[in-house]
Amino acid sequence: MSSTMTSLRLTLPVLLALGLSACASLSPEQAAEPVQRQSRDWLGSDLPLQRTDDQRAAARARTNALLARPLDAQGAVQLALLNHRGLQASLYGLGMADAERVQTLLWPNPVLSLGRLVRGDEREIERGLEFNLLSLLGRGARQDAAAQALAREQARVAQQLLDVASQARRSWVQAVAAQERLRQARTVLDSASAGAELALRMRQAGNVSALRLARERAVLAEAQLALEQAELQATSDREALIRAIGLWGDDVATLTLPERLPDVPTDFRAADDLERQAVAQRLDIQAAKRDSEQLAAQLGLTRRTGRINVLELGLQRNSSNEEPTQRGVELSVELPLFDWGQARVAGAREAYGQSLERTAQVAIDARSEVRVARARAETAWRIARRHHDEVLPLARQVSDETLLRYNGMLVGVMDLLADARAQARAVAAALDARRDYWLAESMLSQSLLGPVRDGAAAASPTPTAAAPEAAGAAAH
Repeated sequence: MSSTMTSLRLTLPVLLALGLSACASLSPEQAAEPVQRQSRDWLGSDLPLQRTDDQRAAARARTNALLARPLDAQGAVQLALLNHRGLQASLYGLGMADAERVQTLLWPNPVLSLGRLVRGDEREIERGLEFNLLSLLGRGARQDAAAQALAREQARVAQQLLDVASQARRSWVQAVAAQERLRQARTVLDSASAGAELALRMRQAGNVSALRLARERAVLAEAQLALEQAELQATSDREALIRAIGLWGDDVATLTLPERLPDVPTDFRAADDLERQAVAQRLDIQAAKRDSEQLAAQLGLTRRTGRINVLELGLQRNSSNEEPTQRGVELSVELPLFDWGQARVAGAREAYGQSLERTAQVAIDARSEVRVARARAETAWRIARRHHDEVLPLARQVSDETLLRYNGMLVGVMDLLADARAQARAVAAALDARRDYWLAESMLSQSLLGPVRDGAAAASPTPTAAAPEAAGAAAH
């Protein structure tokens, strides 16, 4: 009976630990939920998990529905979130971080030791059960650190989410703009071909000089070169969009784009408290704060355990065939005679101070980045509106007046062609200005939520050939 009660006393802590361990459960879906909520709130798009066949089939159905109509900017973002495998891999990483967090919720395993000693006819059996008390003392701090690590990983995935979505949006703007420029280049080529043909007939009739004919042919050659460059640019930008939204196979041929970019809004976005908004929600600032909080948790753990590295409690039960059973408790403590842990505490304190300074610097840089992005977007908006409100209407007015004078036989056909070329240059400049505004607006939107990575290159105007001197495109 005594032996049975002793066994129960020895196994009771083990059963208690198992019961407490059962309270901790793994939930990858719960770990990914904050990032999915940010995707809905910030981007208006879903980031679904794709781990089962049903989830993958649902994502496939949404992809088909988006490709069934001309793809807009919001659709491009949603396609990128559905098809970007790197994001799905990061969601698995959140599950791994959550597993690490759950690991800290588990009680440390006891150590069971068994021994059998023989001395002549005497046989002695030793049984021991040891618990790491130091691990128990630091359990709360480790749980806090693991929770902060999970939050930091969630912030990293959220930043990746922003990067993927912003790249998809910018690629969509570039692809649609390149498609517009290609159509205009074809119109310019048609006009240049008509001008060159007219100049040739007039030369044959003796109405223009050889110099004028040569100029018209040169303009035609420039228009042909510009068309080839526009075709290459449109193909390149379309492929960049395809990569950004993760299409492959038959989906590549299914992709269709709208005819033109949206019009530039009549009013620029309100500028009140943009910096404060960025400081409150930017991911890099939140990540820096979490680093500081995690170091603060580690500092608390270091302070509690800095002087002691070993603290173990053991239960002993030794039995012999010749002597009565021995029972007892063993406590192992490291004596802090030489190392009092002051170096570890000081190092943790310095790391915490360093993280505070880094957090402040991140906030300073973020505010500056928002100011620059806002200035760039506002300037692009003013330029695009000036083209829309002033330059294009004036170009149309000049064209109308020139046509009236041509009908009144006050100017010649060559003057009419020259005016058409000037009008085409105005149209091309307006297209570029509208594209640059939407790129700058995309950068500003991202800068309010997180760092803009490779944004300068993505938002810089695409090099295009100078408008050839033979355009006949009508301004819209």
